[in-house]
Amino acid sequence: MKHYRDCQSCGHPLSRDPQGGGTEADGTRSSMYCRECYEAGQFLLPDISASEMQDRVRADLIATGFPRLFTGFHTRKIPLLERWQPTP
Repeated sequence: MKHYRDCQSCGHPLSRDPQGGGTEADGTRSSMYCRECYEAGQFLLPDISASEMQDRVRADLIATGFPRLFTGFHTRKIPLLERWQPTP
């Protein structure tokens, strides 16, 4: 099983997730997604798009005092994360 450094939905570092990540349906920790995005084997916002996730993360960063100028840098890779890739 591949382990990821960042949540493959929102891009937040998994190491900064106080719970250590979201959970799978069987209760085990997800190695792909944070608890803000994924719990009990399901996405908490299943119908959100990658661009909507970028807007959400950008707003969260600004709310925590992150300089608005740098939010684009921190959200530009969200569409490249695993969740947003087409399934074969």
